[in-house]
Amino acid sequence: MAEQGLPQEGLGAAAGSDARRERAGEAKPDLLQEDDDSSSDYGSGDKPGTALGRTAPNGNVHFPDIFHTNNLLFYERFKAYQDFILADCKVSEVKEFTAEYLAKVLEPSGWQAVWRTKVFEVLVEVIDVEYSALKAVVQLSEPFLCELRDSTFTLECVQELLGMKEHKILLQELWVVYDESGEFDHTALAVEHVRFFYQCIWRTWDEEEDDDFDYFLRCVEPRLKLHYDILEHRVPSGLVANYQNYLSQCEELYSKFLHVRNHLSSSDLDSEVENVSMVEGLKLYEEIEHLKRKLKLIENPLLRYVCGYQKYSSLQAKGLRPTGAKITHVVSSTMVASMLQSLIRDKFCPQSCGEEQEIQFHNDPLAALNACYEGDRVIICPGHYVVDGVFCIADSVELEGYGLPDDIVIEKRGKGDNFVDCTGDNIRISSLKFVQHDAVEGILNVHHGKTTLENCVLQCETAGVTVQTSAELLMKNSDLYGAKGPGVAIYPGSTCTLLGNGIHHCKEGILIKNFLGEHYDIPKITMVNNMIHNNEGCGVVMVRPIVPSDVKDASAETSKGNTQPIQSGNGTACVEGFRQELAPECLTDELELYEQAEISEQTESNYKIALELMVTSAKKIQLEKRRLSERGITQADDNLMSQEMFVSIVGNQFKWNGKGSFGTFLFCPDS
Repeated sequence: MAEQGLPQEGLGAAAGSDARRERAGEAKPDLLQEDDDSSSDYGSGDKPGTALGRTAPNGNVHFPDIFHTNNLLFYERFKAYQDFILADCKVSEVKEFTAEYLAKVLEPSGWQAVWRTKVFEVLVEVIDVEYSALKAVVQLSEPFLCELRDSTFTLECVQELLGMKEHKILLQELWVVYDESGEFDHTALAVEHVRFFYQCIWRTWDEEEDDDFDYFLRCVEPRLKLHYDILEHRVPSGLVANYQNYLSQCEELYSKFLHVRNHLSSSDLDSEVENVSMVEGLKLYEEIEHLKRKLKLIENPLLRYVCGYQKYSSLQAKGLRPTGAKITHVVSSTMVASMLQSLIRDKFCPQSCGEEQEIQFHNDPLAALNACYEGDRVIICPGHYVVDGVFCIADSVELEGYGLPDDIVIEKRGKGDNFVDCTGDNIRISSLKFVQHDAVEGILNVHHGKTTLENCVLQCETAGVTVQTSAELLMKNSDLYGAKGPGVAIYPGSTCTLLGNGIHHCKEGILIKNFLGEHYDIPKITMVNNMIHNNEGCGVVMVRPIVPSDVKDASAETSKGNTQPIQSGNGTACVEGFRQELAPECLTDELELYEQAEISEQTESNYKIALELMVTSAKKIQLEKRRLSERGITQADDNLMSQEMFVSIVGNQFKWNGKGSFGTFLFCPDS
């Protein structure tokens, strides 16, 4: 990839290129000197960043130790590319700027390196460096050391290949041999920066990009951040797989595109064959541009998760097993006779089943789930299970713990992924405890179908449970805590039923997403007897845009001397009447008075939430009517009129939430 290099036309021709090179050069009199407060993992001594570690190469041949340079921190590579190598160069100047950097820090001769390819490794000595070509002139070292990975490739082949290359080897194929004197530390780092750049940052199609932008800001920085996000498991594995797949496809298509373009440039364009080739080239170009847009979306840290959620829509259910049988999968790290007897008595009683059942045993819950078909059941015995992967449930299966949730713990290893993704028509999960660490995405996502979660414990990390559009969640008698976002996020058009749950110690308890948009449906929400407490923000938050009626209503209320927003005023007035109806006629004991006041406060919170949701639902209907009227449609759609929100919010308790029981987050849709 890197051997093709960049085109030489126009290098230095831009009016500002000399000035940019001067600025880059001025920034590096001591090229690897860090700031005084640097905490570099490779720097020590008088010149931070110059004392490097050593490592022994893998393999059967005893090569000398090499510099250990592939563990640099993000900011170290960032600083090297931004301050010392690329500065603010354009894409056409990348190779020139890199060559200038190497000329200042790379020793021209006198150092050894291990030359690595896919089929062999050989020890060589560098006798010169061609900076403009990013190549080193080498000769085989004495004593001769070589390890062959392919039996068909002989030592004579190595020597012949070196002769064909005129003894000139790309710098990124060399690993500098360790030297205790420190004389070649800068050389080892420079070679590492070149190698990393052409392996992880540079794309062969970058040279086709517009030359009017800062290459570092547009390409290097986002790709470098993505590399370290992946390295530190901050990106879902499915999204990483998508990125690598798009990258491979784009490289393959670009290679074909170059072949077609080169063929056209040396042929007669008037022939019919060449016209066909031109059409093929245009088609390849469009496909490449489409893939490049996908790659840039994932490279953008703000947009990559828009792509990330799309992968679940393609998750396919297996359906019924070809034989039609339904199997019960039993998961246990160790199975003893007493446990097996209890299982047979409680779960496989012949009198209750009436027919023989097939049982499969597993020691990993993820393996058991992956073996499931439609209608299967997974029974997980007490134990602590550590999994490295995502529970992707696309079929209607039942996942249940045999015992109390605290005795059946499933702990997620890895930072990037969701824990449980549900797309099946009817999924049941019960009596399990899920523990998530260092996560990027939520602990459970319901994307399609209905998921029932009963008697479970969810120890979250980043986000909690998400109910996506058109999905349904029934969460009953469960405990959810620890989310840095909302405990439960309810999307437009979803159905969410929460019965007797504890939702606590989250950023917000429950977040109801904006559903006032033209293409959004009203969600159906039921909340009964939940305890929502100790959340940093509100117990329940509803997100919606500011609409013109809000401004008019607020102005009208202000003119009457009421400075409160209209929704709060109506809610308070209604609740006051509601409170009077529930007021005790005769309470003399102070404790009874306190308890009754607390009950009244909780009733007010429930009523206020229900009222706000109903008012917003009615506002949604009004906005839809207005949109239809503006389009000349006077007859309202029956489906639209039947979209009124189904709300049942009763008996919930809200305690010790940082910003109260309920809040509305208003945003400007044009911002």
